[in-house]
Order: sequence, then structure tokens, then C-alpha cells
Amino acid sequence: MKKNTKVNAAILIIGNEILSGRTQDTNTSTLATWLNSNGVKVEEVRVIPDDEKTIIDTLNVLRKSRNYVFTTGGIGPTHDDITAVSVSKAFGLKYEIHKEAFKILESYYKSGEFNEGRQKMAWMPQNANLILNPTSGAPGFNIKNVFCLPGVPSIMKSMLGGLKHKIVGGNPILSHTISLRTVESEIAASLTEVQDKNKDVEIGSYPFFHAGKLGVSIVLRSEAQSKIDSCNSEILKFVNEKKIEIVDR
Repeated sequence: MKKNTKVNAAILIIGNEILSGRTQDTNTSTLATWLNSNGVKVEEVRVIPDDEKTIIDTLNVLRKSRNYVFTTGGIGPTHDDITAVSVSKAFGLKYEIHKEAFKILESYYKSGEFNEGRQKMAWMPQNANLILNPTSGAPGFNIKNVFCLPGVPSIMKSMLGGLKHKIVGGNPILSHTISLRTVESEIAASLTEVQDKNKDVEIGSYPFFHAGKLGVSIVLRSEAQSKIDSCNSEILKFVNEKKIEIVDR
């Protein structure tokens, strides 16, 4: 994959606890920010339950339509951690003990603590590449363009550094935010005009409520700083003409 090509990814959040609302998903934000900084644009995010058929079917769609797929959740020691076996079936690979993962886990736990449940974390698709875990020992794994990470946010985040050399991105996606004391309806037409003239810049508007007042943040995203700067100038022009206050957030 050449540099400067458009590189995309999907994020697949796996876990009944996310769908039930018991656990808040912060992994999407962490992963998307990290991927964007490495020139990989997140095109899609799905949240699915710990159900083997759903994982297999969803993964088979995403891995064929995206350059990369990142999954989080379901690789722990309990009975409902079925991501590894599901990934094995999606790729038609044998589900077996990964010798290196077994050694890592065996040395991580004290004598007598490496029980059957924890040994389950060494079971992976055949010939999986390990994603090392500097926080809690249990590694993630990678098969072709699919990267499987744990669901615990702090552990997942700590493992991203070791992945940088394993993905090839395009140009990092840059962003710039302009926060205004206004409402979306007041700037909608002007913003549409700017967007129509700047197809290479993604423009988003996001209402916010701060210090008891309403406002709108305009976020500009592009691979080229010069295009962001040009777009920013056009927006500031109509902001000044309308006498809209710019606020520091």
C-alpha cells in the first residue's frame, strides 16, 4: 500500500455490556483519534453482542470492504469471551494454543495462578501475530487486516504504541475547530456555500452548551493544512460579516 493513498478502517466494538449500557464505550474515540493521526480514516463503527454468528458475519463484511478492522472486547478469560474463536471461524483457521502467547502468560502469573480460564487467553487463530500488552500481560492478536484488542480502555490504549509499525496509513488527517456564539440555523446556508467550494475539506458543525449559553463548533478536517487554512478564511469572512462572536473553548 503506497503512502498518500486513501486508507480506511472500521471499528467493531464487541460486548453485551456496551449494548446494555452497563459499560460506556470510550474505545471508539481512542482508536479513531489514533488511527486518524496515522493517516487511517475511520469510515464505520459497529457495536455488536457476544454472539458467534454475529461476530463472524459482521467481520466477514468489514474485512472485505475496509483496509483495516479493529475489534475491541471478548478476548478475556471468561465463558462469554468468544472473539478469538469467532475470528478463527471467520478466516477458516484452526483455533489453537499460541505457543508464544502461552509462554508470555505463564511467566506473567505467579506459580499456581495460571489457571484454565487464564490459559484460554492463549487460544487464538492459527499463526496469529501477537499484539503485545505492556499493562496486563495478555496479548491481543492480528490476522491479515484484522486487529483484535481487549475491551478494557486503559489496557487497549496501552497496546496501540506497539501497532504503529504494523499499519500503513496515508497522510495524517488534520483538523481545526472554530467555536462560535451562534445557532446552526444562522450559519447553515453560509456553511453550505463554503462546503460546496471546498470538496476536499470535511466540514462538520456541532452545537454545544457552555457557561449557560448555546454555541456551535465548526470542525474542518483534511489531509492538507493549506486547504484547511483556505476554508477557515472563508468561514471567518462570513462570521465577521454576520458579526458572530468567536469563543475560546
